Amino acid sequence: MRVALPGVQVLFAFLLIVPFNTRFDDVTTFQKDLYFATLVCTALASAFLIAPSMHHRLEFQHGDKTHLVKVSNRLTIAGLTLVAFAMTSVIALLTDFVFGTATMIVTTTGIALTFAVLWYVLPLRRRRAIRTGRQS
Repeated sequence: MRVALPGVQVLFAFLLIVPFNTRFDDVTTFQKDLYFATLVCTALASAFLIAPSMHHRLEFQHGDKTHLVKVSNRLTIAGLTLVAFAMTSVIALLTDFVFGTATMIVTTTGIALTFAVLWYVLPLRRRRAIRTGRQS
């Protein structure tokens, strides 16, 4: 969380200034739509990643720690998933704008697969191995 939250805030700040760049008028409709989707994903990621702190502040010392931990875990997973979408989308936007569609497709696919494998496949595979008793 100490890394993800500042990272998503920097990405959000970057996205906020993009439309004020003089070259923003040169983007295609697809790029504008992708920009908007990225902006929304980043805002939602911020909301989800900050939510556990607010829950903790509001529920502090009310004897509901188990619930608080479960909800915070779910909010954090959702927030990080939105971070992955936002980062992949911003890569798609920038590579499409600078290098073109073919490079965008290859690069975005590689980035998306990297997130999928590192953030989901490997930990979920390990979790399944632990549950079935095949720890290594």
